[in-house]
Amino acid sequence: MSEQRNIVNLTEKAIEQVKSIFEAENKGEEYGLRLGVVGGGCSGLSYKIDFDTKNEKDNVLEFDGVKVFIDLKSSIYLKGVTLDFKDGLNGKGFVFVNPNATNTCGCGESFSV
Repeated sequence: MSEQRNIVNLTEKAIEQVKSIFEAENKGEEYGLRLGVVGGGCSGLSYKIDFDTKNEKDNVLEFDGVKVFIDLKSSIYLKGVTLDFKDGLNGKGFVFVNPNATNTCGCGESFSV
């Protein structure tokens, strides 16, 4: 489990926001936060975030009671990424901080490695 924990990290603000949304949407205990990467976007790859249930081959992480599901393919691209939540003058929302990205788009929603 400690090796899987190194795949991604969630900041305290991100964890608080996920819990708040989770409660508002009345999701059951079998649900968790799914993080993924899909092809597309102006830089080649795009981040995906949603509430979902666990798939058989998912990596499962837990941060202060928040379950995070990551499929095996996405784990390669998300290793070392931090999910944060920003709430300021420039907008509000989840932000992926990816130290491995060699190129990102202006909106920060797509990247390449």
